[in-house]
Amino acid sequence: MESAPRPALAGVVRTVWVQHTGAEPYAQRNLPTGGVELVCRLGGLPRLTGPLTRPDVDVIAPHTTVVGVRFSPGTLRLPVALDELADQRIGLDELWGHDASRLGEAIADAPAGATLDLVQDHLASRLRPGAADPLVAEAVRRLMPWRPVEVASLADDLAISASQLRRRFLRRVGIGPKPLQRTLRFQGFLALAQAGVGDGLTGMALDAGYADHAHLCRECLRLTGLTPRELLGAPDRCACGHDHSASYRPFLADLRVPAGAGAMAS
Repeated sequence: MESAPRPALAGVVRTVWVQHTGAEPYAQRNLPTGGVELVCRLGGLPRLTGPLTRPDVDVIAPHTTVVGVRFSPGTLRLPVALDELADQRIGLDELWGHDASRLGEAIADAPAGATLDLVQDHLASRLRPGAADPLVAEAVRRLMPWRPVEVASLADDLAISASQLRRRFLRRVGIGPKPLQRTLRFQGFLALAQAGVGDGLTGMALDAGYADHAHLCRECLRLTGLTPRELLGAPDRCACGHDHSASYRPFLADLRVPAGAGAMAS
């Protein structure tokens, strides 16, 4: 189950969720989103997953509860450059020390249904307002889907050199501007597909900014390891039935998609 973060975290966190596995191990296919993810499995230490540039399959043990937080690109400030964490998983204690251990213990002892609130309480008390790099934040905003922008001209528009912009992206986002744009474009496509908005795969590919269906297929294979139809499970939309509308709502806001238009799913 995914939901929007509480208002105090809305500028930093894209979505929060709780996941419960059944009697069998579950292979979770994590896709690039452009952001960092905090994952807390009850009974274990919290982990941080750096920004992904390729799919990452994580096998979750049976009867496991996972609490997750997905940060928006460039919003989480850490004591290391984020490009050091790209495509990596790291124990949160390596970055936050005993504070991470205390969070893991508190989650393990929390009543059922209270874990997500507890994690958000912890983040709200720890994250500093205004910690994001304002120039990076503006660049990320301009790289969102539905905003055609040439990455080559982005630095000029922001009155900064291309090399400086890339360095700031690698430190604060973990990947460069062009890889982030490609990732966000694919997230925009998923938002359309999972809301059931658009005229088939080709129509949604064009709406998301791809040159054609073949362009979408190449990017989908690169970012997910699957073809669009394999990923979605149906020609036009994902049919798994999970509600992930909170995760994709920011991408659909500019399109004015009616509330409840199609079942969102991952």
